[in-house]
Amino acid sequence: MVSLSDLQRIGVGLVGFGLFFVLFGILLYFDSVLLAFGNILFLFGLIFIIGFRRTFTFFFQRTKMKGTSFFFGGVIIVLLRWPLLGMLLEAYGFINLFRSFFPVAFGFLGTLTNIPLLSKLLQKLGDSSSVV
Repeated sequence: MVSLSDLQRIGVGLVGFGLFFVLFGILLYFDSVLLAFGNILFLFGLIFIIGFRRTFTFFFQRTKMKGTSFFFGGVIIVLLRWPLLGMLLEAYGFINLFRSFFPVAFGFLGTLTNIPLLSKLLQKLGDSSSVV
């Protein structure tokens, strides 16, 4: 079991509520207030989980500047009440930021599942470590 500090537990809760509000905002036809609130909670939760300095260095690496600019640009566009365009920009930025993490996550999910076809598919996605 992973031990978390009190601030990290608060961060996990903030990230969970942030994802809930983002999904709820999408379900309610891209409600800009819920999406903006979810984005802010998600970002503050991330800061609480890994710390301000690590969050800053993750987002502002030279190789991840394109993804960071699209992600934060999408957050600003959502805050300016253009939710559909903002969420599209955020999704593109999120994919660019976490592109190297997806094969690891799929490989991990492939080892967890006992469904034969699904585990083989997820392990195959996890093995493709080519970063485009």
